[in-house]
Amino acid sequence: MSEHTYPIHERFATWQGEGVHMGRKAFFIRTLGCPVKCPFCDSAGTWHPKWVPKEKNLMSVGQLMREVFDADPQFIVVTGGEPAIWDLEPLCHAAAEAGYKIHIETSGGFELRGSFNWITVSPKRWKPLLESCAGLADEFKVIVTEPKDIQFYIDMIDAAIGVRPLRKPIWLHPEWSQRNNHDVLDAICEAVGGKDARLRAGYQLHKLYKVDALDERTRQLVPLGGDRKNGF
Repeated sequence: MSEHTYPIHERFATWQGEGVHMGRKAFFIRTLGCPVKCPFCDSAGTWHPKWVPKEKNLMSVGQLMREVFDADPQFIVVTGGEPAIWDLEPLCHAAAEAGYKIHIETSGGFELRGSFNWITVSPKRWKPLLESCAGLADEFKVIVTEPKDIQFYIDMIDAAIGVRPLRKPIWLHPEWSQRNNHDVLDAICEAVGGKDARLRAGYQLHKLYKVDALDERTRQLVPLGGDRKNGF
């Protein structure tokens, strides 16, 4: 039987720039493909027809794990695109056998196939948040493009969680093109200063350091959402 393969957009040694594990050494595996296609996506090279690489880079679990061994990270992060459209159990199994913890970053709109040590759910208004994914989340990441997004996504998360006593962190990140928009930043500050203790102010710290680009396996910079007018 042939070894399991995945279409890989890029993979690189870096450190986690977001969430609870911010600042820790990590190895990122970014899969190709995403049905959600957010207009502000900062990884639009995984799905946008103008930016997806012409060659389909299929990599086996063994190839990926050999690169992980060389990097020797504290954990592996599988992201996209939308990684949950793929069956990730073979990769999870290999990581566990090798003694590595494996994290996933997902929109929460697709059933997870794999055993993960940490699940970050970043819900998107273009794809309903599944109750199962919300219940499994270790943290949530909300991308704030305008102030009203904050309550919209809190309501989405609460509706998916239901009556279960889930008190996991909800990170509020300014969407990258809005990182200097004081209306957005002030709204995040006001929300974190309120009574909902789940809310935390977030940022994409790896972009300030440009740490991902230090690995030659990273792909070219693609405009936000694949659209040049949105910037980079």
